[in-house]
Amino acid sequence: MFTGLIEEVGEIVAVDPVGDSLRLTIAGPLVTSDATHGASICVSGVCLTVIEQGQTPDGRGTFTADVMAQSIRMSTVGDLAPGSPVNLERAVRVDTRLGGHIVQGHVDGTATLTSITPGESWQVLRFALSPELAPLLVDKGSVTLSGVSLTVSAIADERDPEQWFEVSLIPETLTATILGTLQPGDRVNVETDILARHVARMLRVQAAGLPLSPLTTEGTQA
Repeated sequence: MFTGLIEEVGEIVAVDPVGDSLRLTIAGPLVTSDATHGASICVSGVCLTVIEQGQTPDGRGTFTADVMAQSIRMSTVGDLAPGSPVNLERAVRVDTRLGGHIVQGHVDGTATLTSITPGESWQVLRFALSPELAPLLVDKGSVTLSGVSLTVSAIADERDPEQWFEVSLIPETLTATILGTLQPGDRVNVETDILARHVARMLRVQAAGLPLSPLTTEGTQA
């Protein structure tokens, strides 16, 4: 589990195809400072597992992780190349404040940046969204873009043929994450709110005429 508060911007060191999957090596001095084998690190919104650790020639800590085919298909991981910057966050500790929102690192799909509107000290980014993901976003709700916890500041009417949403980025987010380098046409990984996904699933089950199994304590002992 993560919070969507990016700890550092890392760099892809190597991308090695392994069958229908990828093995990524990523430089991130901070996130590797206390990493262990099997640790979870969120890489631009995708939860990956540390399988190896090392160092770059200039002494930066690295970790290696495998990315399965489904993650490649659902995210922008397949676009990464050596030198690509990525947002990095270690798994949240239970003794720290949850400053963003609950982020699983399970990407639902991608969105494409369509416009950037500058403000006095911020930027408003508008993204095109697929009809499948659009119902899972709500105005003033939480959304995770490439691992960054953000608030939806505007959203298209559900009857509009072209679905979109906007987020407003403060200077800290623009400089401390890779979102500040985005240009129209770039894609980002999208993780919708976990509560929205559960509600949508329950509604689909009901619409299909299937019963929702109630929680029961039958067979348990007090």
